[in-house]
Amino acid sequence: MPEATRTLPNFRSDNVAPVAPEILQAIADVNRGAAASYGDDDYSALLNRRFSALFETDVSVFPVPTGTAANALSLASCVRPYGAVYCHEEAHIHTAEGAATEAFTGGAKLLAMPGQHFRLEPPMLREALAAAGWGIRNRAQPDAVSITQASEYGTVYPLAAIAEIGAIAHERNLSVHMDGARFANALARLGCSPADMTWRAGVDILSFGATKNGAMSADAIVVFDQGLVESLSYRLRRAGLTWLKMRYLSAQLLAYVEDGLYLRLATKANTVAARLGAGLAALPGVRLVAPVEANLVFASLPVPAINRLAATGLPFARRGQDVIRFVTRFDSSEQEADEVIALVRDATTGG
Repeated sequence: MPEATRTLPNFRSDNVAPVAPEILQAIADVNRGAAASYGDDDYSALLNRRFSALFETDVSVFPVPTGTAANALSLASCVRPYGAVYCHEEAHIHTAEGAATEAFTGGAKLLAMPGQHFRLEPPMLREALAAAGWGIRNRAQPDAVSITQASEYGTVYPLAAIAEIGAIAHERNLSVHMDGARFANALARLGCSPADMTWRAGVDILSFGATKNGAMSADAIVVFDQGLVESLSYRLRRAGLTWLKMRYLSAQLLAYVEDGLYLRLATKANTVAARLGAGLAALPGVRLVAPVEANLVFASLPVPAINRLAATGLPFARRGQDVIRFVTRFDSSEQEADEVIALVRDATTGG
């Protein structure tokens, strides 16, 4: 008999994860009979009530199929065509969404800034806004600030930092957008309420991610500032993102937050990442690029070691010459983390 092919852990991305069984069951449960279209069904109506309870305030929820759609249309509802969005230089809206924000805003400018641990820093934001050229017609006019929670490198904004950014933005009448593609991972890390991490800290509109954490192409825009709702609703329709059979997205999002499922899934991913990060940090020649605070691990190691690791067939993402990324998922295991640590150990020692 031929030898069985060894299956290696796949920590290339949380996008490779399957759909959580609870989410699949929710889809099956609503797949009966007729239901009103374009969000007029009972499940979509319930979604607004359920998320309002979850966030402890009245919200409007718009299911969308992708995080890029959530980000670009959220910001389009906040920003004028000649406006500007302040974000971190590693923000997904700046590095990985094909200028979607610029397209959907009609030309608004992303002003990318550095910041320690891949987060915007309130003092630097305040300085940038002070020097923004308010009222000067050859300068893009500040309209919004966008923060990513958890960040692209897996770091998490403390509540105090979000609140300070929110206060700085609101002093200047700017809207605050949160890219929450890994919202649950950040929330699990902080151990706070969804309200504390969003509107209580000054967030006006949220891209609420679920697909990376067990859903099947179901994210959402959660609006806290109700003044943004009308513009957003028209923009969604114009973009072709008002889903005909909305009940299938709404049912997923309802199941996602039911009995804290989203937090349990995220906690599992975070736990595996913490184990992986600690194991890699203990290896000679390996340095963590950022603190492991959610479900992403970035490690720097010698280029020859990376090449040896790639030759094993282990899936991972490469960031520059000497940095690799691992992303854990809700269905990852600590055993898989240990396997990856062993492979990296062998690669760094030439074994």
